[in-house]
Amino acid sequence: MSSTPLTLNLLEGSVSFSFSPQAAQELKVATDQLMVSLKAVANKPTPGGGKVTPQPPLEYRHTGEVFLEVFCNPNIWPTPFAAKVLLTIRNLNIRLTTEAELTRLIEDVNQYLEQVG
Repeated sequence: MSSTPLTLNLLEGSVSFSFSPQAAQELKVATDQLMVSLKAVANKPTPGGGKVTPQPPLEYRHTGEVFLEVFCNPNIWPTPFAAKVLLTIRNLNIRLTTEAELTRLIEDVNQYLEQVG
């Protein structure tokens, strides 16, 4: 486990917790895939131009010293920059469930990977 904590900036405040570089890399891959799905939804054809294929949601889970779950349905957001994710962070003593901006989550994970890399 890395000694550098992952800090996620929330809509109000932030939360820091132990997170491994490998788990952060997996989360980065998952959020990159979500961005592709969000862009596909944002670039949907004009009304009457055909049916849009629903995109799969992001359902990332990591169990370690702290359990982290990230959920986002790309079909409900007009653009990737408007998208928010639902975060659940818990361990034996505390559980936090809140929303965070997707773009901020991506920035936080990238910054963490730069620090530990």
